[in-house]
Amino acid sequence: MPPQSPHREKTATESTPRAMARARTQERILELGRDHLARYGAAALSLRAIARDLDVVSSAVYRYVANRDQLLTLLVVDAYTELADHVVEAHESAAPDAFRERLMVSCQAFRQWAVAEPARYALLYGSPVPGYQAPADLTTEPGTRVVGLLLKTLQQAASAGRIGDQPSYGDLPGAGFAPIRDEFALDIDDEHVHTAILLWATTVGLTSLEVFGQFGSEPPTDLEVLFDLQIGGVLDRIGLGRDPADG
Repeated sequence: MPPQSPHREKTATESTPRAMARARTQERILELGRDHLARYGAAALSLRAIARDLDVVSSAVYRYVANRDQLLTLLVVDAYTELADHVVEAHESAAPDAFRERLMVSCQAFRQWAVAEPARYALLYGSPVPGYQAPADLTTEPGTRVVGLLLKTLQQAASAGRIGDQPSYGDLPGAGFAPIRDEFALDIDDEHVHTAILLWATTVGLTSLEVFGQFGSEPPTDLEVLFDLQIGGVLDRIGLGRDPADG
């Protein structure tokens, strides 16, 4: 291979610090976005306010983020990714064949992240931000990682013969759950998909009730205990019994 020309070597050397500086600024904008989201709410996000906290003119911020909607998209993707990473880490902490434990700790991790990050959870699962439409091409993949993980874990449990007989729900409307099976490349019947959706809906529903204060300022019971009981009850209804290590 011929030696690199001095001009090319100098360009590569000079571009690295610039790229690093740009990455640091982008990360700082994202950090400030998270802070402003928690302090002011999604609807009040402002790139001008971000610029003030960065101590730069607003035009400088627009070199990194085109507008408020792009900042919201960055925050949505960031939150979905962090939430999913947290859930996946919990999921993988259980043994590969401990399907019940894997599902339980995954749901618990979802709730734990939401309780710790209420503003970011609200951005994902709360009221839509007026005038903002999340771009599907950027948000669908990170936004479906958790539900996809639950579905695939249930498929693995069914394939291993660990799920009892599912109740028949009769003729499902429309095309049934074929689109869901296609999206996640699943090989399970409509009844199993139905119960998987039950698990997902219970997880999100209970979490949202807690995060958005629907249990009141003084909940009548320990909400963590309630959550675990409800998720355990859904797993019982699904027919997913004890894991082998539990005897």
